[in-house]
Amino acid sequence: MANERILIVEDEKKIARFLQLELEHAGYSCVIDFTGASVIDHIGQGHFDLILLDVMLPGEDGLSICKRVREISNIPILMLSAKDDVDSKVAGLDHGADDYLTKPFSSKELLARIRALLRKRVGGDKLNESSYHVKDLYIFPDRHEVQVGTTIINLTKKEFELLTYLAQNKNTVLKREQILEDVWGYDYVGDTNIVDVYIRYLRSKVDEVVGKKYIHTVRGIGYVARD
Repeated sequence: MANERILIVEDEKKIARFLQLELEHAGYSCVIDFTGASVIDHIGQGHFDLILLDVMLPGEDGLSICKRVREISNIPILMLSAKDDVDSKVAGLDHGADDYLTKPFSSKELLARIRALLRKRVGGDKLNESSYHVKDLYIFPDRHEVQVGTTIINLTKKEFELLTYLAQNKNTVLKREQILEDVWGYDYVGDTNIVDVYIRYLRSKVDEVVGKKYIHTVRGIGYVARD
């Protein structure tokens, strides 16, 4: 049996439920997004192996969503659409879809397409590859890069090291002394206030710019990055 997770993005509830039942019967686990508005958040909050993405959605269309996903992830995308003309298929593939399936389709063909995409997958979702994340904020140590959606956040070396350390230990309250020891090192001679200073730097460059709170203060103890 399969054990991959599939994100179904389909606004027609009957079709979405049908897809869910068929996929779960085949051994996949599924999550449904009826509007497509939360696709990026879904990818950030949990690992998925494939996305079934309908083209016609109530808000942002599937082509636009596909393009945004491709900016941050290599996850396989199988686009679903009632449009069977060549131009529509080309548009789907040009926006980053790996395959395009025209409605109506048989369950056998759908499952065959999914199996083929999963076999071809190389590395899967790059967000989970040599990276750390807190909510929708991703840290790529190899590239020394911090990204929220399509926004790249520039940090100094020490700011980057501190944010990475908090992400590596997310949801764990860290004492200032512990942070100082692990980020600045045993040889550092100075006041633990340096931790507070750099936390302020991070908040001004990350939390305040993005408009979300990633780093929380625990009074009398230290700091925690909460997912």
